[in-house]
Amino acid sequence: MRNILVTGAASGLGKAFVDAYSVQPDTSVISLDCTLQRDLRENVRTFVVDVTSEAAVNEFASFLLTVSPTPMDLVIHSAGIRGLVPALEKAHPEDVAACETLQAMDLETMQRAFSVNTLGTFTLLRALVPLLQLTPDPKVIIMSSRMGSIGNNQLGNKDAGGAYAYRASKAALNMIVRSFAMDVPRIIWVMCHPGRVETGLVDTIEEGAISAKESVTGLLPLIQGWDRSNTGLFYDRFGKRIEW
Repeated sequence: MRNILVTGAASGLGKAFVDAYSVQPDTSVISLDCTLQRDLRENVRTFVVDVTSEAAVNEFASFLLTVSPTPMDLVIHSAGIRGLVPALEKAHPEDVAACETLQAMDLETMQRAFSVNTLGTFTLLRALVPLLQLTPDPKVIIMSSRMGSIGNNQLGNKDAGGAYAYRASKAALNMIVRSFAMDVPRIIWVMCHPGRVETGLVDTIEEGAISAKESVTGLLPLIQGWDRSNTGLFYDRFGKRIEW
């Protein structure tokens, strides 16, 4: 029986990953989110954990390590937020770009994005390392974003600029995961851009967005195939390398 942990599991990509893995044979899924989930599937265990709380994260990891020993084969980390200025998003939910411009961005929104996307990722993954090291070929897949690519954010790209909180927090996330790959080489660490997906990150459906199910369906064989030759690298949903 292999154990898979999925974060951000109550909606969007996380829920799609839980749905996909829960129907695979000999698989137990740990479904983690900051909100309460109700799941009656026998092979799915749900937990409420706020990744911005170091105490809550450590308590959760300690439970899986000592109270209910759970060696972890695979972690899919998809918890995250977009980092839009809340008042502007509420007033103009259809205009995502206007909620994250140079003029609109504020410090509180930036700090919240870093707290969830960057520091939350560090806190959670560090706490899970002992559980991952209990299995022969542990793997961690992090849902990053092409918007965290510094090389992609340049003149000539029509989508360049803006999105200060999201871009910066995802770029920092990438660097943290890259360091994990150097410091804990026994674990396979891969960052992935899942595409522009219809999730709860924004209150509208962005142009060109695909469903979470479509994204996850395409990612599953890539995740299965990624090995030590891919550790510490950054890919799109088709398996193509993304520049840093």
